[in-house]
Amino acid sequence: MGEFDAAGEVVSGALWGRAVERRHGEGHGDGEHGGICLNCGTRLLGPHCHRCGQAGHVHRTIGAIGHEILHGVVHFEGKLWNTLPLLFFRPGELTRRYIHGERARFVSPMAMFLFSVFTMFAVLQIMGISPPAEVGTAAQFEQGLTFARRNTESAIADAKESRARAEPGSERAKKLDKRIAGLERDLDELEKVPLSLSRASGKGLDFKTGWKRLDKGIEKANHNPGLALYKLQTNSYKFSWALIPLSIPFVWLLFFWKRKFKGYDHAVFVTYSLSFMSLLGILLTIGGGLGVTSDIIAPLALLIPPLHIYFQMKGAYRLRGWSALLRTFVLLNMITFIVVIFALLLLGLGLLG
Repeated sequence: MGEFDAAGEVVSGALWGRAVERRHGEGHGDGEHGGICLNCGTRLLGPHCHRCGQAGHVHRTIGAIGHEILHGVVHFEGKLWNTLPLLFFRPGELTRRYIHGERARFVSPMAMFLFSVFTMFAVLQIMGISPPAEVGTAAQFEQGLTFARRNTESAIADAKESRARAEPGSERAKKLDKRIAGLERDLDELEKVPLSLSRASGKGLDFKTGWKRLDKGIEKANHNPGLALYKLQTNSYKFSWALIPLSIPFVWLLFFWKRKFKGYDHAVFVTYSLSFMSLLGILLTIGGGLGVTSDIIAPLALLIPPLHIYFQMKGAYRLRGWSALLRTFVLLNMITFIVVIFALLLLGLGLLG
């Protein structure tokens, strides 16, 4: 069912994106000239009401639901072919053109962000990188870890017994040697995992702040760390939009003395940039699932984001190379604070929610 859920996430992302997407410059063939608008009663002068914007012809069939879904997704995706190439290869130009009023050709920043975030979490779900459907208590975690250790120890004993019966130097003996070595490494890793979070840190999260609601959340997290992790992961999905308002002030600091750059400009820059980072995460995740090694994925994950920020900033604000490079360096350091603030926000929501 994970694949169906993931497909639903992609469609939801497109529809949410479409919901915030403006329709400037888009033509629609449905509707009739003349008549009365069924929404506000204004006489129609074209296929759409010039007062409230509703289409002159409305569907009233069971198939209209499917039509609305396809209409929203297809019309939204039609702009992707204009937006994605620029977002990936000429982000500064895309940002500048959108800020200066070229809106109908491209997917708006917020719609692009919603679509990319929904798609990213759908891909993570398909790849099996998602919050667990079921979470257990600390006691269940301890039982599972103990069982895993004993099971691995039993497997090592069986493998050694088979190895003793195998002919020395045979292919079977070599395979058993590799299996024993792998199982012993697994057991070493399992031995490093503490039986509970409270044992790992001595007192765990057993402290009081004086705020009853927060203390209650800390007590729950200490009793059921699995549930606390689940909340943290799901909140990162639900509140990913918070990265936009958190990032805008830091970008504004890079240009606060230049009055020609407005807060709206920085918002477009940040939102398109975050959209690209989500899409990059999708591509790298899919690449890893297809067998691309971490030796390739890790350098790409480290190099591409700074380069993209540099070229987007250079093109969007029409900066010289050295000026864009300096601002990119400062912004990369600011991102550390943004991530910390976002993480604290998620932690607080998890404990208080």
